[in-house]
Amino acid sequence: MIMPFSYLRTVYLADTDAAGVVYFARAMEMCHEAYEEWLDTIGISLGTLLQEKKIALPIVHGEIHFFRPMFCGDKLEITLQSESIDDFSFAIAYSIFRLNSPDKAIVQATTNHVCINPVTRTKALLPSAIVKSV
Repeated sequence: MIMPFSYLRTVYLADTDAAGVVYFARAMEMCHEAYEEWLDTIGISLGTLLQEKKIALPIVHGEIHFFRPMFCGDKLEITLQSESIDDFSFAIAYSIFRLNSPDKAIVQATTNHVCINPVTRTKALLPSAIVKSV
């Protein structure tokens, strides 16, 4: 089994709503930041993918569950674990923890991604770097 990837992040004022808590869209963006960092560590450059236009990895499903609120100034650890679905798609499971209480996730999320040819919009095989990491 591949070890979870870990990403550290601070909650900023811009991440919060009028009630002073992180709202769902920003939490999903935080997870996506962790995903982008994970891609970089396995050797996949999003900049190169976007320039070459050979494949794209759109999210086709996402969900998020909040167990505790997140506030401005919170120091977070976002872990992600990838899992293969088939030759064309994979899932990412995210857990968000406060660094000062890392024993219990305050948020859990998932995203499902499919690999496509961005020109024809048809399924394409996952890159080998992802296959090796799921």
